[in-house]
Amino acid sequence: MHTNTGFPADFLWGGAAAANQFEGAYNVDGKGLSVQDVTPKGGFGQITDGPTPDNLKLEGIDFYHRYKNDVKLFAEMGFKVFRTSIAWSRIFPNGDETEPNEAGLQFYDDLFDELLAHNIEPLITLSHYETPLHLSKTYDGWVNRKMIDFYENYVRTVFNRYKGKVKYWLTFNEINSILHAPFMSGGISTSPDKLSQKDLYQAVHHELVASALATKIGHEIMPEAQIGCMVLAMPTYPLTSNPDDIIAVMEAERKNYFFSDVHVRGTYPGYMKRYFRENNIELDVTEEDLEILKNTVDFISFSYYMSTTETADESKRKAGAGNILGGVQNPYLEASEWGWQIDPKGLRVVLNEFWDRYQKPLFIVENGLGAIDQLEKDENGDYTVNDDYRINYLSAHLSQVKEAIKDGVDLMGYTSWGCIDLVSASTAEMKKRYGFIYVDRNNDGTGTLNRYKKKSFDWYKNVIATNGEDL
Repeated sequence: MHTNTGFPADFLWGGAAAANQFEGAYNVDGKGLSVQDVTPKGGFGQITDGPTPDNLKLEGIDFYHRYKNDVKLFAEMGFKVFRTSIAWSRIFPNGDETEPNEAGLQFYDDLFDELLAHNIEPLITLSHYETPLHLSKTYDGWVNRKMIDFYENYVRTVFNRYKGKVKYWLTFNEINSILHAPFMSGGISTSPDKLSQKDLYQAVHHELVASALATKIGHEIMPEAQIGCMVLAMPTYPLTSNPDDIIAVMEAERKNYFFSDVHVRGTYPGYMKRYFRENNIELDVTEEDLEILKNTVDFISFSYYMSTTETADESKRKAGAGNILGGVQNPYLEASEWGWQIDPKGLRVVLNEFWDRYQKPLFIVENGLGAIDQLEKDENGDYTVNDDYRINYLSAHLSQVKEAIKDGVDLMGYTSWGCIDLVSASTAEMKKRYGFIYVDRNNDGTGTLNRYKKKSFDWYKNVIATNGEDL
C-alpha cells in the first residue's frame, strides 16, 4: 500500500497575484480600460466614470516594468509555479475587436519566458475580475450571450500564442463570486439592486458555457495542458445541531457547489433546477449549450480564506464583518484585522469535501493573511517586516493541508495569495498586505515602490526547500 505522509515530490509550491492588482501600466502599450480602472474603492465600492487618481490599481506595484527583478525574488524563494492573470484588455483593448494588440501579447511572452528561465511554471487565469470596460458598458457584461464569442476569440488567441509555454490554465477567477459582486466578477453594469435573478443566473450560465468552451478549445489546441475551474471556497458550519440549521447549511453550500458541480460533472444539478423552478427563473439554454457543458475540467482550483456559519434562526443572524459570501459569525474563531475569521481546519474540511465529491485533482491557488505590516530595520540595518503573525497563519493552514494529503486528497499545489504586496481586491488598499515581499507604496499613493524581503520570505523559502517538512 502506498502511504501518503507528506507533500508529494512533484508538489507545485508558489505564489499568486492578478494582473489588475499589481501590473499597473493601465494605459501603456495599447491596453484598454477594464472594470478595475473605474473601481477605486474596490469590488464593493462606487463605480467612477473613468480612471481617477485615487485608484491605486492604475499603477499597482508597477510589476509591468519591474517583473524581471520580482521573478528573481520568486526564484530565490524556490517557486515552482507562479499564478497570475492575463489582462484581457491588454490583448483586446475593447474586448470585441477581431485582431489582438501585439504589444499586449508580447508582454506576456516576455513574462512567461522570464518565469520559465527560472524554472517557474506559469499558472494562468484567463479572466480575473478584469472584464474590458467596453464590454461592460456596451453589452452589460456576461448578461449578454455575445460575451461567449468575445471570450472564445480571446482564449483562442492566447492558447495559440502561449501553447508551448503555459501548461496550467484557469478559466474564471472565483466564478461563484458573480452572485455577490456582479460588476467586478461579471462585468455587469446594471446595478445590483436592479439586477433580476433571471439576468444574474443567465450571466452565470453564459460564463459556465464559456468556461466549458475554453476547456474544449484548450484541449484541442494544447493536448498536454491542464485546464481547471476556480471557485471561492467557503466551508459552512451549522450554528447549532438543530436540523433546520443543517438544512440551512446544505442550501448555503449548494450555492457554491453548483459552480463546481457543472464544471466537473458537465450538467446542471437537480437542486439548481428546483431553485430555478421555485423562483420562476427561466433561462435561455440551447441544446448546443448543454453539449458544450459536457467538456469538464481537469482539476478544481480554489481560494480559501475563511469558513462561515449558517442558521435558520433569523434572530441569531450576526454577520461576520469581512465575509463576502454572507453567513453568520462563528463564536469559536478569531478574526483578522479585516474581520475575516481565521480557520485553518476549514481548509482540511474543504479539501476533503471537494475530493470526496469529485475525485479530481485539487489546487489551492489562493490562501493568505491580509494584515498591516510595519517596515523596520534589522540588526544589519536592512529593512524588513517581522511578520510572525503571517508565518503562524500560513504554517497553521499548511499543517492542515498536510493532514488532508494524509487523508488521501490528491493535491497538485499551493500558491499563497499576494506573494508580493499588491492592491487589495475587496478594498483597493495597499495597507492590507499579503506578501512575503514588502512593496513601499502607501494608501495615499506615495512610496518608492522599492521591494524588501519580510521575515516570511525566508520562512517560505525553507518550507519549499524542505517540501513542507519544516513548517
